[in-house]
Amino acid sequence: MKRFTQWLRRGNIFIWFSGTMLSLCLLMIVGLVGFIAVKGLGVFWPHALIQAQGPEGAVLGEITSFEAPLGTEPAKVQFRVGNRDIYGQDFKWFQASEIHGRQEPKDALLIERLENGTFIGRIQDISQDGQPIAKAEAAVEEVKRRLPATNKLQAQIRGIEKGAVGELNRKLEDCRQAMESAGSAEARTVLEQQQNSLQSRYNQLQAELDQLRTTAKTFTVTLLTVDGQTKEIPLSGIVRIVPANELSWFGKVRLYFSRLWEFVADDPRESNTEGGIFPAIFGTVMMVLIMSVMVVPLSVVTALFLREYAKDGLLVRATRVAVNNLAGVPSIVFGVFGLGFFVYSVGGTIDQLFYSSKLPTPTYGTGGILWASLTLALLTVPVVVVATEEALAAVPRNQREASLALGATKWQTIWNVVLPGAAPGILTGLILAMSRGAGEVAPLMLTGVVKLAPSMPLDGSFPFLHLDRKFMHLGFHIYDVGFQSPNSEAAKPMVFMTALLLLLVVVLLNLFALRLRRKLRARLGGSTF
Repeated sequence: MKRFTQWLRRGNIFIWFSGTMLSLCLLMIVGLVGFIAVKGLGVFWPHALIQAQGPEGAVLGEITSFEAPLGTEPAKVQFRVGNRDIYGQDFKWFQASEIHGRQEPKDALLIERLENGTFIGRIQDISQDGQPIAKAEAAVEEVKRRLPATNKLQAQIRGIEKGAVGELNRKLEDCRQAMESAGSAEARTVLEQQQNSLQSRYNQLQAELDQLRTTAKTFTVTLLTVDGQTKEIPLSGIVRIVPANELSWFGKVRLYFSRLWEFVADDPRESNTEGGIFPAIFGTVMMVLIMSVMVVPLSVVTALFLREYAKDGLLVRATRVAVNNLAGVPSIVFGVFGLGFFVYSVGGTIDQLFYSSKLPTPTYGTGGILWASLTLALLTVPVVVVATEEALAAVPRNQREASLALGATKWQTIWNVVLPGAAPGILTGLILAMSRGAGEVAPLMLTGVVKLAPSMPLDGSFPFLHLDRKFMHLGFHIYDVGFQSPNSEAAKPMVFMTALLLLLVVVLLNLFALRLRRKLRARLGGSTF
């Protein structure tokens, strides 16, 4: 008993309690991330196609879920049957007792399409210009042989549409607006010649695209469902053919990484429930970087004023209260402020002064990545201000006095001694701000994020960085797919995978900032905050 009393007096109980709580928190974090990773990464692994006899006839698909019996409720099995354009739904539930005669037919195929989701069934035949050229197994081999060339043709069409055609459309619009504001007949004539040249090039590209589309639709594939219904689609509408029941282990691994790469590097399709999310990844990273560039100067100047220049008084106390209150304001309020001030006031004024020829179509007077980044910069200012003040206070006083004793002015001391010493602490605040800003969604919905962006804010067209463009964001993508999708069952895996990628993006950005902070601390010393 005496030893126990001494143990309590030494405070060991609090050490054990803190360690236990820390371990519990780490366990919950690892469990949460692990759950998201398993749910998200598992969707890309190919599963066997099961054909069975159900209450309404034959059923073919992947078994995606099983519900054990609960009370009087019987056990249920969920099949992913695909064929949304035929059945009206991708998933069907059956009572386990109603499913019998399960088998894995070798000729069953899972066909990933550009439209209407996945088709599960068989290939009946393939036609060229309406004339059948192969049937049954021969048709499958013919489709596999011709599909790579057709996919390359589709990629070429998309490249022309998003690249050359999009650029010509922008140039034609600029030329049209310049003609409206042309001051002389000579200038108008020059602009008309330029417009005619651009229109001629545009017509050539359209003719080329029409020819490529006609070539892509040369071959037609007839698909057959397990219950005998047929569906004709162009070969160019097929992304991938998966003989799920014939794949070896290495084939499944190769298909898994192919799907994973498509998800990371491709554009979305089918209301964001299929395809990739590269634009959302790019938009998230770019928005966080722009926000970081904007929040650091504003926060550092504010902290310098409060810590180094301002004397304690009503103004300083009011500023500190305002900064502290900003940290507790709901993020949606920042979104409303950003919409009213940045978008309508500042953006509208910019349009009136510099883009009046484009009105009533707004350029900066509508949501864009610039206004979204500024809004999030304001939202994260309190975090960086507090961290910067603590870092400035942690710089040793003797370093300041030594600089002043050598004849340096106060500003020279701040610039050459105080700020370098506080840089690691400032980066700590930036890391916290990046983590906070990357996950915010509500302000972005009002200031520039969209479901699908036709073009990204950074591309090869002058001036290359287009801050007026709308963008996609991983957080909004999770909200849109999880709560606004018409096909919620098909969207569930995308929600988990997108959440995992958002976590990964935040971690990578933080690791980059931590590495930079460590290098600055090793070179300059300074605060350890």
